[in-house]
Amino acid sequence: LQGIIRAYKSGITLQGNTTSLGRWDYSGSFFFSISAITTIGYGNLSPSTAAGRIFCIMFGLFGIPLNLVLLNEIGQLMLLGVQRCACRLEEVFHWQNKASFLVKTCALVTGLLLFLLLPPLLFSEKEGWSYEEGFYYSFITLSTIGFGDYVIGMNPDRTYPSWYKNVISLWILFGMAWLALVIKFCINLLE
Repeated sequence: LQGIIRAYKSGITLQGNTTSLGRWDYSGSFFFSISAITTIGYGNLSPSTAAGRIFCIMFGLFGIPLNLVLLNEIGQLMLLGVQRCACRLEEVFHWQNKASFLVKTCALVTGLLLFLLLPPLLFSEKEGWSYEEGFYYSFITLSTIGFGDYVIGMNPDRTYPSWYKNVISLWILFGMAWLALVIKFCINLLE
């Protein structure tokens, strides 16, 4: 019992059938940072000391606005790429409205593939989730709902490659920028 109390005081907590192994290596720390500044907050990892909480507050105060600027820039670059493709198609094929519609449709389908339809295959492979669970995780993550019922890299019975959390962190950033563009497009349609 004393060992459990010492472990708890040192920051080790038992939450379901998971382990804290590998959470604070570079990949785990990077993933935690991304989930904090994107405001996803899965709820599976949090600072356990006063100093850690104060640092997390300061990190969030600066990191969240900087992340919003970054997401906006990524989204604008994606939009600029789509617009350039549309202009190029209009020049080459002398299409007016067709080029813009075709390029926007291609960008939507490409984004759907890259950010919502293909990642569940990776999650099925690495996490052992069904495709539906991986799709659910993809949407819940990119929309920043972040319930925490599914979180990558948490199964103690699995070995994860070192690149996995880093790639997923980048997927989150680019996927959030893409989803923000889709939501903005939907808002424009509704107005």
